[in-house]
Amino acid sequence: MALKLYGAALSPCTSRVMTCLHEKEADFELVPVDLFVGEHKQLPFLAKNPFGQIPVLDDGDLSLLESRAISEYVAEKFKETGNDLIRHQSFKEAAEVKVWMEVESQHYHPEISPIIFQFFAAPLQGKSPDQAIIDENAAKLGKVLDAYEDKLGRTKYLAGDFYSLADLFHLSFTYYFMKTPCADLINDRPHVKAWWEDISSRPAFQKVASAMNFGENGN
Repeated sequence: MALKLYGAALSPCTSRVMTCLHEKEADFELVPVDLFVGEHKQLPFLAKNPFGQIPVLDDGDLSLLESRAISEYVAEKFKETGNDLIRHQSFKEAAEVKVWMEVESQHYHPEISPIIFQFFAAPLQGKSPDQAIIDENAAKLGKVLDAYEDKLGRTKYLAGDFYSLADLFHLSFTYYFMKTPCADLINDRPHVKAWWEDISSRPAFQKVASAMNFGENGN
């Protein structure tokens, strides 16, 4: 039975899981959730996720929320197929992957997500982007990227010289970020820029990016 992923292809969190599924060469069905009519905030979707957020993954009688947790589940379930995203054969490498997954969640995401919201979501709500919020978070993100520049000057990818979930987790939000005037924060850091160009050109993400038209056609 194919996995069922409830979400929207242009959603950064849905696209995170889709990228992981493609990396693992897993069969899945995307079940569209219409954000424009608030389907994610209504029944029957709320029965799947009471927090009203996408995506949700159904695997038989198992239903999972939260894109990072779902991606970890997929990487573990299909660890023998596709690309090894969790380094399950090396205890030390697996630990490095977990560290940088936490860095993305605790340091990178909190600074980049408000910028994405201001440039893409706020206009859909009839609001102008708040430049003060953008500037504040861009400054914070710059400091995070300084640490990334140092790390990526020593290893090809964040957890080592191998691609992993730690890198994959950055893809979808950074993809939208690179469409904003703040993109120089990455382009001006040569190691970070090379890393971004590398991970964003992977076939699994390219399959997903083609539907990520938030900036052109809305949420």
